[in-house]
Amino acid sequence: MPNDVSPTARALRALEILRTRPATTAGELAGRLGVTERAARRYVEILREAGVPVESSRGPHGGYRLGRGTRLPPVHFTQAEALGLVMAALSGRPATADADDLVGTALGKVVKALPESVGRQAALLREYAAAAPDPSAAHPDPAVTSSLVEAVAHRRRVLLTYRSEAGNTWDEEADPWSLVVRHGRWYLLCHSHRSDAVRTYRVDRIGGVRHTPRGFEPPAAFDPVTALEENLGSGWQFTTRVVFDAPPSEVAPWIRPPMGRLEPLGDGCVLVGSTRNPDMYAQEWLAGVPFAFRVEGGEELRAAVAALAARFTAAVADRPPAGPPPSTG
Repeated sequence: MPNDVSPTARALRALEILRTRPATTAGELAGRLGVTERAARRYVEILREAGVPVESSRGPHGGYRLGRGTRLPPVHFTQAEALGLVMAALSGRPATADADDLVGTALGKVVKALPESVGRQAALLREYAAAAPDPSAAHPDPAVTSSLVEAVAHRRRVLLTYRSEAGNTWDEEADPWSLVVRHGRWYLLCHSHRSDAVRTYRVDRIGGVRHTPRGFEPPAAFDPVTALEENLGSGWQFTTRVVFDAPPSEVAPWIRPPMGRLEPLGDGCVLVGSTRNPDMYAQEWLAGVPFAFRVEGGEELRAAVAALAARFTAAVADRPPAGPPPSTG
């Protein structure tokens, strides 16, 4: 777990572990929390000091367990928090307004459990707010996502079954570094032992996850979002190389990480990357960069830019003058 997690948060996490896994030993609790056994015992003491009856027993079947009648503390929301929860759910998953949606069902239970003074506005917001579906969004299996989260948290190597966009399926052994949500899609950033390289996999295309006893150490001090963005710009089918006459400091704000890597080149700079969709690269990305450029490679991107330029040229060309009417004689 990250070092900035508070003792209270870890104590609550320990409470949840003991609730779902009775007879958890101090060593097991430490492993699931990512701390030392001494720290794990301290979190148990924090729970006891808060009045939670945590019992302990020795022997082969011993460990910590919650006393009879233990109840998790209630969750209290302010009205602003409740409205923020509904807004976030609708923003990230428009189908939550539908009672048949998994997240919508869960959100409905939360709203119904809120006090009238808090829940009324949240219920009205959910009922009358509408959200347009995001065509690029994809919602992975919660069970697969939960298994990956646990593997990331406990730094356990996993065996994956993956299906590519083309429908090809293969088994993969990977070190799961992080899960990243980007533009409505969930990605697994990992080290692939199959290709011995960094890979990003769509979580909604992962068909199964199995934990292995092997551990791993993620890269030191890495930013998952930045790493994902940079990785999305490499390893695709069509290479790209675009040269700008402007210096990198001026071009960089207009370059999205998936477009590739921007490097100095003389008085200007060069953008080196790859793409699976040259037409999109030309029309949506390069067309938005307000600097002169030339495409030096690859051929697919050059063809896409030429086609786009021809369309724009034709759009502003003067119409030929009308000729004399055809003779009817």
